[in-house]
Amino acid sequence: METRARVLNKDWLFWAQTGQLPPEGDWSIWLFLGGRGAGKTRAGAEWIRAQVAAGKRRIALIAPTLNDAREVMINGPSGLRHVGRDEDRPVYESSRRRLVWPNGAEGYVFSAEDPDSLRGPQFFAAWGDEFAAWSHPQATLDTLLMGLRLGESPQLALTTTPRPIPAVKTLVKRHGVAITHAATIENAANLAEAFLPAMHAAYGGSLLARQELEGLLIEDPEGALWTRKDIENTCCPGPVDP
Repeated sequence: METRARVLNKDWLFWAQTGQLPPEGDWSIWLFLGGRGAGKTRAGAEWIRAQVAAGKRRIALIAPTLNDAREVMINGPSGLRHVGRDEDRPVYESSRRRLVWPNGAEGYVFSAEDPDSLRGPQFFAAWGDEFAAWSHPQATLDTLLMGLRLGESPQLALTTTPRPIPAVKTLVKRHGVAITHAATIENAANLAEAFLPAMHAAYGGSLLARQELEGLLIEDPEGALWTRKDIENTCCPGPVDP
C-alpha cells in the first residue's frame, strides 16, 4: 500500500490541473499563462520530463537570468531535479550549465539576457520560463526557434505570468501557438493559507490582480482614449474592476 501511494504521489497526470497540461492537437509552441503560484514551473518541468522520457536528447532551458534557471527551473521545489522518480532525475553540472539525465538526455541552460548564446546549438525541445520577464523576449525567442530543428516535430513550452508587452501580444496571435490558462486560486492547496487572502485584500478587483492572480492578458483596445490603468487610478482610491 505504501509503495502504491508513493507512485500515485508522483503521478503528474493524476494531480495536474487542466491548464498545467499541454494542449491537444498540432502545435509548435505551448504558451501557459498563469497567475503567481499557479504551478507554471511544475508544468514546465513535468513537460520536459515527459520529453526526455519520450526520447528527446537535447533540450534548451531558458530563464530571465542564469540564476533564475538554476534556482527556479532546476533546483526549485518544482524544478527539474525534484520531479518524477528519484532514479530518473538529472544531475546538474554547473560548470557546463548542463543537466544530464540517467538515460543520456542533456539540458542546456541559457539566459534571455544573452540571445546570441542560442546561436549555433540545436535542440529537440525547449522550455522557457517567465517569458514576459525576459529582457530581450523577441530576440531570444526568434534565435531559439531557429535552433529547434531536431526530430520530426520540435516543440517549445513557454510558462509565464502574462504582461501586455509587444512580444507577448505578437506571440498569442502567431500560427501554431496553443494557449492554456490557470489562476492562482486553482493551486491554492499548495500555497500558504494566508497568501491568497492577503493578495485579494491588497489587490482584489484591480488590473494587477487580474494579471498576476488570474493569469489574464489584459490589453487596451488600439487607439483607446483612456486605458484601463488610467481609469483604475482615477475612479477611486480602492481597487476596482476594470
